[in-house]
Amino acid sequence: MQDIERLKDEILRDYPRLTREDSFSFECHPGVPCFNDCCGDVNIFLTPYDIIRLKNHLGISSSKFLSEHTIAPFDKNLTYPVVLLKMNEDARKSCPFVKPEGCSVYEDRPWSCRMYPLGMASPKEGEDTSEEEFFFLMKEEVCKGFAERKGQTVTEWLTAQKIQDYNEIGTHFKEIVLHPFFRKGNHLTPEKIEMFFMVCYNIDAYRDFVFKSSFLDRFDVDAEIVEGIKGDDVELLKFGYGWLRFSMFGEQTMTIKSGVLEARERELAAKRTDVS
Repeated sequence: MQDIERLKDEILRDYPRLTREDSFSFECHPGVPCFNDCCGDVNIFLTPYDIIRLKNHLGISSSKFLSEHTIAPFDKNLTYPVVLLKMNEDARKSCPFVKPEGCSVYEDRPWSCRMYPLGMASPKEGEDTSEEEFFFLMKEEVCKGFAERKGQTVTEWLTAQKIQDYNEIGTHFKEIVLHPFFRKGNHLTPEKIEMFFMVCYNIDAYRDFVFKSSFLDRFDVDAEIVEGIKGDDVELLKFGYGWLRFSMFGEQTMTIKSGVLEARERELAAKRTDVS
């Protein structure tokens, strides 16, 4: 993880910054000599939306996807859980979804794979710049795609790679992980770490948590929302972000049913009476 932080510092310090209107030449296709070479020995961090797209593409549960295709590294410097795609245990540490003819999950490939060779970063807090985010090119020696003549702007590349849906849903995730709670150096309890992991990465387990526990008996959730999150993973994920704000940060994003509050108050009153 320290190597990643050093890379971030290097990007912010040394990489030329691109706007959405800037152009670059790049193309990847089976005729490029390095085709598939970049899909090995690389850390691919998976977003919550990445996991939803991939597990649905494979037709398996999020629990099965996590156990078979991911690793969750432990690092004392991490403030929240992260998930990486598990590479094959071969000499190339190749991606399990890459075949000789290309990516077998191409339509649902992760955000970072879609973006390549573009990277996206935000200036450090307090840096003197008007940019909220900027783009940069990851020009690796192995990649021959930069020798291709096809040119495009950053915006054209993002559109062609269908990044918009990923970014829209990713905004909600960023609001969680960049929350002032973490910026102030606070840490989650083990229980809250488990809740974060379930909501963000194990969406099928979170659905069971909502519908197979007393959750809906305790919280006032609009019937239309309940119906929407039953079978829609993305809507459930968005709902889950609201739950995390409530359960981790104490924000008033959920409403406890009045009867539940009254019962809790009676319980506390009874305990005070017993103590006295």
